[in-house]
Amino acid sequence: MFLYGMQVMGDGLAKVSGGKLEQILENLTSSKWKAVLLGMCVTAVIQSSSATTVMVVGFVNSGIMKLTQAVGIIMGANIGTTITSWILSLTGIESSNFFISLLKPSAFSPILALIGIVLLTFTKSSRKKDVGTILLGFAVLMFGMESMSGAVKPLADVPEFTGLLLKFSNPVAGILAGTVLTAIIQSSSASVGILQALCMTGAVPYSSAFPIIMGQNIGTCVTALLSAIGANKNAKRAAMIHLYFNLIGTVVFMVLFYMINAAVHFPFMAQMATPATIAITHSVFNITATLVWLPFSNLLVKLACLTIRDDKVDEVSREDQEFMILESRFLEKPAFAVEQGRNAAKHMEQDSRKILDIALGLIYSYSDEQAERVQKLESKIDRYEDELGTYLVKLNNKDLSERDSHSVSIMLHCIGDFERISDHAVNIMESAQELHEKNISFSPQARNELQVLVAVVSRIVDTAYQVFDRQDLNLVSDVEPLEEIVDELSKELKRRHVNRLRLGECTIEMGFILTDLITSLERIADHCSNISVCVTQVRENLYDTHSHLESLKNEPDDSYYNRLGELHKEYVLP
Repeated sequence: MFLYGMQVMGDGLAKVSGGKLEQILENLTSSKWKAVLLGMCVTAVIQSSSATTVMVVGFVNSGIMKLTQAVGIIMGANIGTTITSWILSLTGIESSNFFISLLKPSAFSPILALIGIVLLTFTKSSRKKDVGTILLGFAVLMFGMESMSGAVKPLADVPEFTGLLLKFSNPVAGILAGTVLTAIIQSSSASVGILQALCMTGAVPYSSAFPIIMGQNIGTCVTALLSAIGANKNAKRAAMIHLYFNLIGTVVFMVLFYMINAAVHFPFMAQMATPATIAITHSVFNITATLVWLPFSNLLVKLACLTIRDDKVDEVSREDQEFMILESRFLEKPAFAVEQGRNAAKHMEQDSRKILDIALGLIYSYSDEQAERVQKLESKIDRYEDELGTYLVKLNNKDLSERDSHSVSIMLHCIGDFERISDHAVNIMESAQELHEKNISFSPQARNELQVLVAVVSRIVDTAYQVFDRQDLNLVSDVEPLEEIVDELSKELKRRHVNRLRLGECTIEMGFILTDLITSLERIADHCSNISVCVTQVRENLYDTHSHLESLKNEPDDSYYNRLGELHKEYVLP
């Protein structure tokens, strides 16, 4: 129950934080001290240095973060994780004073559990449910800690148990015990909590507890090392930095401590350890190690680079690096994975806008180099649809907050429209290529008319993409009127072309190219409408597209038709 409560509380905290912590880490400056502070705060919030370090490995692997930035965050994560031991040390409070006794978790955790159950059962807000999960997780964690402490107390009278603990007074044995225990459960916070529970028997001397705590700091590196398997060289180096920081820090700390102890004989070594002294030792070690190592953090980077050397095979293209933001490691913390999905979707959206601008420019000024660029961008967008779609499907099976679930649904729907818009951009490029190769051009009148249609399509694309970016439903009211303007202009352009054909002012061949262009532009407007409708429906939990469009066009205040009238005046064919 102790381990389960820790997991539930950590997951709840990660959900509430959403992608905000990930954004903070991602936008990190080069300041080492700021990196330490951020690593400490993020870990204190999500209650897991392992999770923070795994995220850092993912950031380094995807190229979002440099190795030199990762060092500070890893050090800060080690300090942040000590917060858990301070919270757990509250279970050891013994006092006859009424107000001090209220600080003992057994006094208030049942109330937190009750509040958590009420929030989970009777509220509809996903944010309140997440807060309820945190409160319930904390209560279960504290109940587990109390139960564990109560269960091991009788062991204080068992000679074999106390004799076993005394064997850990040997520094090497103690470090190995702490390392193995933490490596198995992959959480230094949990292993420190177990040690604190054992201390409440009053049978654990400080001489045994001290080396075990040191070993626990080494054991927590296992999670990051496992997560680095299959990652690139820099990500492996980030995991190695975590290991070296704790390993070298522990060795230096132990050597100095026992040398001083040999000279002055610390009296507290023979005393029994308490949950509070465990928390103090855990904090002092990590803070001291950070203060000592931070000025020499570049040495840790060099050591990691010497351990894991570069080779030419590990080089990746710039495009491959861009796709590495879709890190499978982030799926373990869905809120962070959603934020990475948003970043990838934004890149895809920007590329689809870029390819459309290039293709439209080719109609008036053709270039083989730009046409080739269109083809390359289209291949990249196809790859985005495949890889991002797969990532979002995996993410959709995770436990997401309501807001994140909406975001994933919107992205899953809209990336298909981004890809189809890029396909139509390729069709536009091919039409421009045909004009160039056959050395023909539209009449001045047809060119001017086409420019009006292109202007409307560019505007609807900009508006629809802003709706997607900002999730701003106020902008939706512009998309459908613009889409109707595109439909009307398309019909009028085709009608005028037929008239020119009858008068002999245009050829059938030119007509085919013009019709293809108009059709592509019309389809692009349709996909923009799809994006707008999707965002609206998901946000409002409405999934009948036909009813949604009907209600939009038949609003009580006629705002749709008023807007349509304004646009008619704005986009008039010459």
